[in-house]
Amino acid sequence: MGEPSIATITKRELYFILGALMMGMLLAALDGTIVATALPTIVGDLHGASHLSWVVVAYLLATTVSVPLWGKLGDLYGRKSFFQAAIVIFLVGSMLCGLSHTFVELIIFRALQGLGGGGLMVGAQAIIADVVSPRERGRYAGFFGATFGAATVLGPLLGGFIVEYWSWRWIFYINLPLGIAALVVTAAVLPSSAKRVQHIIDYAGILVLTVAASALILFTSLGGTTLAWLTAPSLALLIGGLAVTVVFVFVERRSKEPILAPHLFTNRVFSSASAIGFVVGFAMYGALVFLPLYFQDVRGTSPTMSGLRLLPMMAGLFTTSIVTGFLVSRGWKYRPFPILGTVVMTVGLILLSTVNGSTSSVVLGLYMLVLGMGLGLVMQILVTAVQNSVAPSDIGAATAGTNFFRSMGGSFGTAVFGALYANELPHQLASGFGVAGSPILGLAPSSFTPELLKKLPPGELSIILHAIASSIQKVYLWAIPFGIIAIFLSLTLPEIKLRTSVHQVADEVPMSNADPLL
Repeated sequence: MGEPSIATITKRELYFILGALMMGMLLAALDGTIVATALPTIVGDLHGASHLSWVVVAYLLATTVSVPLWGKLGDLYGRKSFFQAAIVIFLVGSMLCGLSHTFVELIIFRALQGLGGGGLMVGAQAIIADVVSPRERGRYAGFFGATFGAATVLGPLLGGFIVEYWSWRWIFYINLPLGIAALVVTAAVLPSSAKRVQHIIDYAGILVLTVAASALILFTSLGGTTLAWLTAPSLALLIGGLAVTVVFVFVERRSKEPILAPHLFTNRVFSSASAIGFVVGFAMYGALVFLPLYFQDVRGTSPTMSGLRLLPMMAGLFTTSIVTGFLVSRGWKYRPFPILGTVVMTVGLILLSTVNGSTSSVVLGLYMLVLGMGLGLVMQILVTAVQNSVAPSDIGAATAGTNFFRSMGGSFGTAVFGALYANELPHQLASGFGVAGSPILGLAPSSFTPELLKKLPPGELSIILHAIASSIQKVYLWAIPFGIIAIFLSLTLPEIKLRTSVHQVADEVPMSNADPLL
């Protein structure tokens, strides 16, 4: 019996495909956040405190730089085999992470895991574009956005739960049965590409993009922590990354089959969606980092409970992602949703900037619900709009490009807001302690762990908690301008009528932005 083709896929097979793709995306997205709450336990077991940040950076770096490669390879040779290869790489990396006996081993295997994770992320979004038309894709794409957002929120919760009741190694082992199930389902029901054409792989573009993205991600991820911002190594990463980015532009212009084709940037939908995704990622990741910090430090909750406190955000994101996808599949235009979403997201940031140590849990939950609803209105609809606007042969590269810029925005946002927090907290502490001073003032912001706070006398503790809450308030105040920028960028997103066939070419001329929104 031959493998199914796109034309012969039944509804039942489509649901199996959707489940496998969502499982793959869930695994990749979860592993970007699930490790955070387990890091103190891992450090205690493997004794690698000096390399702490590399456990997260290795995965982020490998995922981000590999996304364009996976997208282009899927365009050139078909997505099924590369999606399955990504699953295998991810599972091997997960197993080796769980078996690690040294911190160096764990970092290396996290990079291998991230390499597979990049393929899972872009593969899932591109494959659904191969089997469902843009018009119908909305109802399914909403689940992808909800899955990605849920993973962002559930990661710290699951990580804390697993560490608290099992072993940190199960953070990685739990991927194995889920990944194997996804592998079996995709092998059985996922259609293979019928075309077998000889292509030229853009090795120079792959190498240059990897170097440029790596340098910039390392600068943003390690700056202010492992490396001081204004030291020679940190500045070398920034200047080198920017210089190699310029080289990448020239390399891609000369390549016959570029990994990130320059003509994509002449597409108004792709360029607009990439800019929106970068700024939303910048604000979203930068903001999400500080909610668990607030709950664990200011409210004194456990890692598991801090994850549970994030559920209102997940509920908002999940609901609006699915509702948005359903409405688009029923004929609604997609352009209003990113506009509304960025507005709601900005309102959520404004509300969170008012949170202090005495804010009730109910009020804080409502604020997080608003932020989650805004994010759900934006995230996945941008991918659908981009996939609808490009030729079928460019879907993988365009999908990968959209994810790449969102991930880069998240990396930059996390670093920038982290640096702003680290700069603000000493000022708040100095203001709280006044002329009397305290030995606490000499500690780095990262030193204020829940364990340290529990040991402090009530007087000092009150001042420190107020300083931490005030510093987090400032972070959300600084995030508001980026939300406003996202609103203006969302107004530039053109409306193109959604195609009703997988292979149909998009309209060449975008519909006017002045058209009625609905």
